Amino acid sequence: MWCATRWFNALLAVLTSISLVAWPLLALTWSDVTPAGFCSASLRMPPSDPFNLAFVSNSSVQLASGWLLMLAAMTPLLIAAPLRHVGERSFAHRRARAMVLFVAGYGAAWMIAGMGLQAMALAAQMVVSDTRMCLVLSAAAATLWQVSPAKQWCLNRCHRRPQLAASGAPADRAAFDFGLAHGAACVGACWALMLLPLFVRHPGDILAMLAVMLFAFAERLEDAAPLAWRWRGPGRALRIIAAQVRMHLAPRLGRDRRSLPCKGMQAASS
Repeated sequence: MWCATRWFNALLAVLTSISLVAWPLLALTWSDVTPAGFCSASLRMPPSDPFNLAFVSNSSVQLASGWLLMLAAMTPLLIAAPLRHVGERSFAHRRARAMVLFVAGYGAAWMIAGMGLQAMALAAQMVVSDTRMCLVLSAAAATLWQVSPAKQWCLNRCHRRPQLAASGAPADRAAFDFGLAHGAACVGACWALMLLPLFVRHPGDILAMLAVMLFAFAERLEDAAPLAWRWRGPGRALRIIAAQVRMHLAPRLGRDRRSLPCKGMQAASS
């Protein structure tokens, strides 16, 4: 148990470090690839030109690397729990290999989705042309998706922890397939939220991404639930924060209460 806790703590440290390094790099480079950066030019161009502008100004490699950097900033903490599942069900000598294959599958799902989301954002700007209206419509779509049973279905899939083969090619394939399936479920849960930063101008887009990451991480703390139309939010995360605040404040309040009689006696004697 101690060894398992130690390697998982090391994993959390690595994931946190990746995210912390990626955020400042993302802040420096994201404005070069975000579709919102094309808006002012697209307003002066024919409807078919924003796509050309996007891919002339930014090569496919640049667009893909920008999205990959965004994933490195936003997703490490989201995959900590499934990575722990992979590590705990792998032999020690192949644990790192299995986790790398999981990350490769997860990243592949999000890279494919990223290209689709960027194309969707550009298409929306072609039709609407006003980035602020695109943001409003995207927020409405995200709200509708947030309360839908389909969103809950995707979140439930994010909680799945399948059996994994122990050795050989089946183990490698199982780790990659688990990453791919978990990534697809994560895309399903978060695609509408991930559209929002694409319509926010720099540097507000970085703050929007940070908010989306925190919200997505918080809602993963919720248990799987029946499919229904209802609001889904970070309720458990808020309860955990409130409990931690009470735990830290309770000893201080107790000390303050115990000190009140002593202060009263000192005032009376004087």
